Amino acid sequence: MHDKKYFDDLVIPSIKGLTAYIPGKPIEEVERGLGLKNIIKLASNENPKGPSKRVLKAIEMASKDISQYPDGNGFYLKQAIAKKYAITDDMITLGNGSNDVLDIIARAFLGPNREAVFSEHAFVVYSIATQSVSAVSRVAKACSPDSEQPYGHDLAAMRCLVNDKTSVVFIANPNNPTGTWLSDEELEGFINGLPQHVIVVLDEAYCEYSETYDDSASVKWVQRYPNLIVTRTFSKAYGLAGLRVGYSICHSGIAGLLNRVRQPFNVNSLALVAAKIALADDDYLVETRALNAKGLKQLEGGFSALNLNYIPSKGNFITVDVGGDAVQIYEKLLHEGVIVRPISGYDLPNHLRVSVGTAEQNELLLKALKKVLTCV
Repeated sequence: MHDKKYFDDLVIPSIKGLTAYIPGKPIEEVERGLGLKNIIKLASNENPKGPSKRVLKAIEMASKDISQYPDGNGFYLKQAIAKKYAITDDMITLGNGSNDVLDIIARAFLGPNREAVFSEHAFVVYSIATQSVSAVSRVAKACSPDSEQPYGHDLAAMRCLVNDKTSVVFIANPNNPTGTWLSDEELEGFINGLPQHVIVVLDEAYCEYSETYDDSASVKWVQRYPNLIVTRTFSKAYGLAGLRVGYSICHSGIAGLLNRVRQPFNVNSLALVAAKIALADDDYLVETRALNAKGLKQLEGGFSALNLNYIPSKGNFITVDVGGDAVQIYEKLLHEGVIVRPISGYDLPNHLRVSVGTAEQNELLLKALKKVLTCV
């Protein structure tokens, strides 16, 4: 019998040092482990509305063909995205969620003797993707807790880390898990000031939740900055997390390189159909944004009533300081049938990230949180 060290000695050093991504705990796991029912999950930033009726109908109709491979090029979804943003379809790369696209970018542009720059408290996949290809992560200090954007991206600090070895800069806007955001003026100024050899990845997984959202602004920048890649997903605002479909928009020259690296059939046939329908369902998106705005206000009010500080958010989640060991509070909430997300892995050990749920789910979370905080 070989022990773990035997296999560690076989793998390349960058993989040996990786820590696996840990997703939000599934409802079924909590049910099995704790014997509870009627659990609510506010851990993975999913849309509490669920997919639209139009999407569900399209999936049902498409399901009869699942014995066949999907369109490997995603022609109709690409056409829909291209039409929506007035671009050409050769500027688009499809992914198994935008997470897949981030990994594709790392494999295309990072490697030994290359560096990636991103912010402290930024999405953990940036560091995982960078390390997995033996590149070096340069992590900029985030904004201070008492700044206008607590724990958010400090673009000046990020710029200071850019050098001749920098190949990719990752920017999340809004950022996960802090919910902080950057203005269009700040972002474009930063992009404009970077050397042309640096690929800028603007991760907009949560951009649709902003009430002042202009979904075409960053796409227009792609026309001016050939080193810019904008990534988006259907997992959040469009309610398709379980289908795993995302995309990027960039110069056709970059997209051509990304599509060489992209795995064949990386987006399944049901996801392709569902995403195309979802993209055109403007009413659903308006309803989602309104539900989220009400939910954020509800949670903000609840946290304030509990004398808890929170980070203002433009995502579909909010990060709250519970004043002590957040993992301990998380474990206690599990026993109350509520799943949230501890983010000590993001160097925020006193914070929990809470997804915005329905009004009823939000209220249950607040009641459970009040109970467990009283018992600490």
